[in-house]
Amino acid sequence: MRLLITGGCGFIGSNFIRHVLGHYQPEMITNVDALTYAGSLASTADFHSDFGDRYEFFRADIANTARIDEILARHSYFAVVNFAAESHVDRSIESPQNFVHSNIVGTSVLLDAARRHGVKRFVQVSTDEVYGSLGEVGRFTELSQINPSSPYSASKAAADLLVLAAHKTYGQDVVVTRCSNNFGPFQFPEKLIPLAILRALSNLPVPVYGDGLNVRDWIYVEDHCTAVFDVLMQGQSGEVYNIGADSERKNLDLVRAILAHLGKGDELIEFVQDRPGHDRRYAIDSSKIRNEIGWKPLHSLEQRLGETIEWYRDNETWWREAPRAQ
Repeated sequence: MRLLITGGCGFIGSNFIRHVLGHYQPEMITNVDALTYAGSLASTADFHSDFGDRYEFFRADIANTARIDEILARHSYFAVVNFAAESHVDRSIESPQNFVHSNIVGTSVLLDAARRHGVKRFVQVSTDEVYGSLGEVGRFTELSQINPSSPYSASKAAADLLVLAAHKTYGQDVVVTRCSNNFGPFQFPEKLIPLAILRALSNLPVPVYGDGLNVRDWIYVEDHCTAVFDVLMQGQSGEVYNIGADSERKNLDLVRAILAHLGKGDELIEFVQDRPGHDRRYAIDSSKIRNEIGWKPLHSLEQRLGETIEWYRDNETWWREAPRAQ
């Protein structure tokens, strides 16, 4: 079985490839990544030595129809798993056109190409941000209204709808996953957890938006990867699956936990002007994937946060070189 993974040099995509090739034989994976700012060859530097000819890489823009056709024509693929996305909310506010190009146009190109080349299944890896903001109680289910607040989440919502429409219009075998906030090794340094870790390690102020009381539901990246693989293999076509680990934390509390682990004080916290359209709370109801497929998270935030902090402490070469390893 051969898989085509897009965005496989990014945080979640590279962890997914490492998980699949490390746990399943004789999985064959083609990685397609445009190597934009958050995609780095440094995150996949060990793949050829560890996995040999079970892994191949092509640098390509998923919105380039001719290039995607050329790559898909090389092999017979069981599935396309689309991790490729511009994903940082702040950047989407500054330059929404890049998000439309990659997240909407790119997804449309991949869907069409997958049909032309007889790919059996298409997995769209999305985000809980498409649902918008929650109040103090409740959780997002797969039936929650889509109500995105940023250009990023709007572009992901549009891509999800294109994928689900392909199932209804063409009978294409598709599934969509929507996951809560990920953390773990190889995450680009601008995201909250690695940013806080690296700023604290350098004794620099750690920026916290607004009052810091925005709530996010956190999941360790390996748990997300197992969920995506389980949905790939067992998910029902045309369905959406929420993925979460029931680990809600206020941003401020999470930053304080990082500082405490590093032996730093709260004086490093710097409250900054809130992000426009900043969603107050996310929380995921993942009972559907747990009940229908049997997936469950295996890692706790408390255990893996400390290990993640130590990974960044021990891998300075990666986080200094990753933004430039193109």
